[in-house]
Amino acid sequence: MYTGIVQSKAEIGRIDKQKGLWTFFVAINEAQRQNIAHGMSVSLDGVCMTVVREEEGLVVFDAMTETLEKTTLGTKRAGDFVNIERSAKAGDEIGGHTMSGHVYTMATLSDLKKPENNAVLTFTLQNTEAMKYIFHKGFIGVNGCSLTVVDPTPEGTFSVYLIPETLDITTFGDMKVGDYVNIELDPMTQVVVETVERVMKDRNKI
Repeated sequence: MYTGIVQSKAEIGRIDKQKGLWTFFVAINEAQRQNIAHGMSVSLDGVCMTVVREEEGLVVFDAMTETLEKTTLGTKRAGDFVNIERSAKAGDEIGGHTMSGHVYTMATLSDLKKPENNAVLTFTLQNTEAMKYIFHKGFIGVNGCSLTVVDPTPEGTFSVYLIPETLDITTFGDMKVGDYVNIELDPMTQVVVETVERVMKDRNKI
């Protein structure tokens, strides 16, 4: 489980590519590597990944075909950066919202504005059906960050506003229009929407 509060960004040192399996070597900073061990979960750009091992100061993760096809990890190259969050521990403060690290769809950064001291990023979803789960002032996970939705549209777009701190410690500060991001929906919103849909469908059968 994660909170969507990204703790740092880290450079991908190298990627070893085999058929159906890519191995990522990620230069996570020393503070975030504390007590890290085989089998632990770490969020890379919002994707829940399992630690395989440490090697020469790099943390190693394996990604199979499903992950590479359904998330932005399949577009990464050595030298790219990813957002990092260690999994939450019992008793930790939940500063964002509960997240699982299971990506629902991807989106494209379709507009970027940088007024003084902040930034406004607008994204366009690949899967517009997901818009039924996205509401103004609701939560959404974008590349592992818990963010507040602004101005969602039926056409599949929504915006987020970012403060300088977020731009500094995450990959958002380096993004360009056309870049892809991973999207995780708020699970509580999904449950409510799908429950209402099921109830209405059952009523229509009567």
